[in-house]
Amino acid sequence: MEKRSKTFTEKTNKEICLLYLKKYEEKDLNSIEEMFSEDIVLRDWKIRVEGKDNAINETRKNFENANSIEIEVLSTYENKDTVAAELKITVDSTEELYVVDVITINSNGKIKSIRAYLGRGD
Repeated sequence: MEKRSKTFTEKTNKEICLLYLKKYEEKDLNSIEEMFSEDIVLRDWKIRVEGKDNAINETRKNFENANSIEIEVLSTYENKDTVAAELKITVDSTEELYVVDVITINSNGKIKSIRAYLGRGD
């Protein structure tokens, strides 16, 4: 029997978060677009954008500026509709960023906001 993958609404918020991070590491813009809600808000220490088209464009720019992205999930914390993921992100095998992504997921299993906070590795 062929095993079917879960739809977004069948996945836990943590599973959605980890899938998003995997697709981001793979630079899979099409999969990420499917995961974003129409009214998504992206915010980090440099930018804030609203709406799916703007969020996809910002993600595309990040992908174009990096040859490779490695994401190590250090820990996760979950509540009703939000997952916080402590991450070590390595860009182009040289630049290390320690980041906490706070990802909010709507009732349809779509990502409605990502707030990223820059940290330190110590």
